[in-house]
Amino acid sequence: MLLAEVARVSQEVAETSARSRKTALLAGLFAAAPAQEAGLVIAYLSGRLPQGRPGIGWRTLGQETAPAAEPTLTVLDVDTAVAEIAATRGAGSVERRGGVLAALMGRATAPEQAFLRSLLSGEVRQGALDAVALEGVAAAAGVPAADLRRAVMLDGSLPRVAAAVLADGPQALRGVTLRVGQPVQPMLAGTAGSVAAALDVLGPCAVEEKLDGIRVQVHRDGDDVRVYTRSLDEITGRLPEVAELARSLPGERFILDGEVIGRAADGRPVPFQEIASRVGSRVDVEAARRTLPVVPYFFDILVAGDEVLLDLPVRERYAALAALVPEHARVGRLAVEDPGAQAAEAEEFSAETLRRGHEGVVIKALDSSYAAGRRGKHWLKVKPVHTLDLVVLAAEWGHGRRTGLLSNLHLGARTADGTYAMLGKTFKGLTDEMLRWQTRRLRELAVEDDGFTVRVRPELVVEIAYDGLQRSSRYSAGVALRFARVLRHRPDKPATEADTVTTVLAMRTP
Repeated sequence: MLLAEVARVSQEVAETSARSRKTALLAGLFAAAPAQEAGLVIAYLSGRLPQGRPGIGWRTLGQETAPAAEPTLTVLDVDTAVAEIAATRGAGSVERRGGVLAALMGRATAPEQAFLRSLLSGEVRQGALDAVALEGVAAAAGVPAADLRRAVMLDGSLPRVAAAVLADGPQALRGVTLRVGQPVQPMLAGTAGSVAAALDVLGPCAVEEKLDGIRVQVHRDGDDVRVYTRSLDEITGRLPEVAELARSLPGERFILDGEVIGRAADGRPVPFQEIASRVGSRVDVEAARRTLPVVPYFFDILVAGDEVLLDLPVRERYAALAALVPEHARVGRLAVEDPGAQAAEAEEFSAETLRRGHEGVVIKALDSSYAAGRRGKHWLKVKPVHTLDLVVLAAEWGHGRRTGLLSNLHLGARTADGTYAMLGKTFKGLTDEMLRWQTRRLRELAVEDDGFTVRVRPELVVEIAYDGLQRSSRYSAGVALRFARVLRHRPDKPATEADTVTTVLAMRTP
């Protein structure tokens, strides 16, 4: 299939707001894709590269290359080129990757070049992400979306399942099941504003500690233990403590869901950034283990022996977990069978969790099943909301639906000498109206525009919500915002009243 067809549909999807129209556009494209290319087409329209991010910066992507006059580039050509770029390492690799990219761009038409830049930079945000892409595949294959969603949940890969069902029809779904050794997409939690609000929504529930660590899925089949991240990457060798604990458990075959954290000498959890560094690909595992040992805590079980437990309610899955995993390796938990009578107890459990340095709590309906890969309404996280007033230092031109708009904001806090220290970037939380307004305002403040980033006078203040801070060597303040999103612009507030670096550091989570 020509990449031009993929780029065309991507653009059309970006220009429509109707979900039904998006689905129809994608279904038509997926149905027309040759069987051996369907997985690639679906991955590209979902904003993913099978090889992951290939390590090409915007400076390289932004280099001008004369476009081809006619479309000849296929999705298989793109896959071959990206695989070569991703595999290029060592001395001179930047130049070699640039050469492959230039050759690829030279074969692409102007619309294809725009799509490739978005795809290679991870900026495909035209609304054709997993949920809509899945509906498009279901329509193209003539299968119920619910059946396809469950198969993808069990297999962990929409492109892989989609390619099979487009090639073989509905019967392809019958062979998809949860298997030990094949990671499954984790269930995610929605958000509640308070413990009381979550209790009102969920009824009988469990209130569990929300740990600020690395989500892990642990598979054991005899002596074979595999540890996966929430993005389904295997990291077994980087967390030997987790594998050792799994082998010590009495069960021979299981899948556990949990979190890995580290603890300081005083018993409090260490910052997320320190734990994240433990799973780095270049880390000396034994040295890291001596300086920062980690501890896994489990909160769910998906398979026990030959039984798949996904459809069992929380209360039964927890009983199976408790039968396998000792209490010291399970997250702290309070069962709330009567929310009315136990509301104060639940509030105190949440407060005590925060006092011990954890993020907050996750509250789970006791009768709910495990909806893998979805952010369901049956799990609700409750944690404090941190906000800061920060100054916009620069903004990046958007892509896809945000083409022509200044989107990704560079955020800074005031320093003692009157300058600003950057703390991170975000494009989240911005409505279309906010994007249009900030584009007009930032263009008025612009002092430099290199075609990708517009640097501005530090005058516009924005109110930012964020989940916490992590250590960062990239920024001069030594910290970066985690999961920052824009709440509102504050044109009424001068930059001199924005938060300072001193204030930010004082708010660092323990």
